[in-house]
Amino acid sequence: MHNLAEIRADLVARLDRLAAQVERVEGEQSAPLDDDSAEQAIEREDDEALDAQQRAAAAEIIAIRHAIARLDAGYYGLCTSCGTPIDAARLAALPTATHCIACERERGG
Repeated sequence: MHNLAEIRADLVARLDRLAAQVERVEGEQSAPLDDDSAEQAIEREDDEALDAQQRAAAAEIIAIRHAIARLDAGYYGLCTSCGTPIDAARLAALPTATHCIACERERGG
């Protein structure tokens, strides 16, 4: 497993990028609609895509904050269900993972 300080720095950097993304999306969503009704329809479709981006970013922000809290508490890398270490390859691929593979399978994930 990587150095915990490096993992924390990577998570904080990702959190910063997501916060900037959310801020950009919110700025785009607060822009006034065009007077042209056809243009408004396109803008509303764009808003749906932006809403989806914002929901995904918000969910990832929560997962990252929880991962940072587990790091700070000394529980990072341990399955929150069974307490066994989460495989290093899984954490490398998904640094916010909260469950080992076996528990994730049991949960249906």
